[in-house]
Amino acid sequence: MGLKVCSLSSGSSGNVTYIGTDRTNVLVDAGLPAKYIIKALKDINVSPCELDAILVSHEHTDHIKGVGVLSRKFNIPIYANEHTWEAMRSKLGNIKSNNMKVFYTDMDFYIKDINVQSFAIPHDAAEPVGFCFYYGGKKISIATDLGHTNSRITKMVMDSDLILLEANHDLQMLQEGSYPWPLKKRIMGKYGHLSNEQAGLALVEMLKGKIVYVLLAHLSKENNFPQLAYETVTGILKSKDIRPGKDVVIDMTYREGVSNFYHIE
Repeated sequence: MGLKVCSLSSGSSGNVTYIGTDRTNVLVDAGLPAKYIIKALKDINVSPCELDAILVSHEHTDHIKGVGVLSRKFNIPIYANEHTWEAMRSKLGNIKSNNMKVFYTDMDFYIKDINVQSFAIPHDAAEPVGFCFYYGGKKISIATDLGHTNSRITKMVMDSDLILLEANHDLQMLQEGSYPWPLKKRIMGKYGHLSNEQAGLALVEMLKGKIVYVLLAHLSKENNFPQLAYETVTGILKSKDIRPGKDVVIDMTYREGVSNFYHIE
């Protein structure tokens, strides 16, 4: 019983998350070449032949690169909302009509025994969403690619047993880095990505619920590094009398390689 979760890769070069139960296996996004995803699944003892669905949060390449190939190779249904389908269909190649599944943002649906609820997020894509997954009284949430958070997002993910939350960049590293100004402006904007500090402050609000585990996700290769993200977020929590390691466990996802595997029971 319980929900299983593992980040297979997370970052601006590719995002793939595994969610499962004893009888259901789902990927959230598939933003790397299919051969990498197949290897990563084998590393966590999941066969790609056992995948029941690929859920797509939005159409950016770092979330859909391997979607079409995986669907064709293993006959996997792809779930996305209508505007995301419109934006990504030409990028996926030929997809069987019965594997093209449409969900509606803010409405829940089931993939076998997993209840899925999507929610709108602020990002510069056609109709981007985060996800909450429910099974056996447990809840896992994914909230990345956020230009900012708001009370509605906080309410959606509150009381998760585990959340993947974006901590994309260190603001000073981004400002002083080599990116062209228009890209810096996009990343820092209301429809870009959360900084480490923004992630920490968002967590302070989210942790008013019962969140037990937090995986910091979608770190920038050029403008962040794991130790800095961890120290910034935990420093903010400590300043608000929240004790990392006691009140909440903060863990990392990785650009190259899988995260720790969590079985939430």
